[in-house]
Amino acid sequence: MYRDTDWQWRRPKKVCKEIDDLLSENGVDVKYAIHPVAGRMPGHMNVLLAEADVPYPKLLDLDDSNDALAQADVAVIVGANDVVNPAAEDDPSSPIYGMPVLKVWNAKHVIVLKRSMSAGYAGIENPLFFHAKNRMLFGDAKNTLSKLVVELKGL
Repeated sequence: MYRDTDWQWRRPKKVCKEIDDLLSENGVDVKYAIHPVAGRMPGHMNVLLAEADVPYPKLLDLDDSNDALAQADVAVIVGANDVVNPAAEDDPSSPIYGMPVLKVWNAKHVIVLKRSMSAGYAGIENPLFFHAKNRMLFGDAKNTLSKLVVELKGL
């Protein structure tokens, strides 16, 4: 059974901020792209990042995010599915065709953190998961990102 306290425990927000701090201290320009409808309600993800003390200027709107993604070396996707699905752009038969999405595939490299290859809310496969630029990193986001912090500290 789902309990809201379980979700609170698993949120990777503080770990994301720690990664942000480590990268920023080493000259990496870190930005956050949040789709307007990501999360349980519009603005939900913005609130979570605010709780994690992510500076608001690092949070980009959809259009600015897509411009930045075209210049990004790496895009790390945490748990998203439909809002980063290229079928919205290039598959007229897709139920999400025409939906505005974060064009993460325009970054030089993409890493998607998910528990599985399961479909998102729309119930469709995401071709991004098979894209040549993408690598899937499976597991619980908080645990996976915590391991990434350890690796970054070791560099």
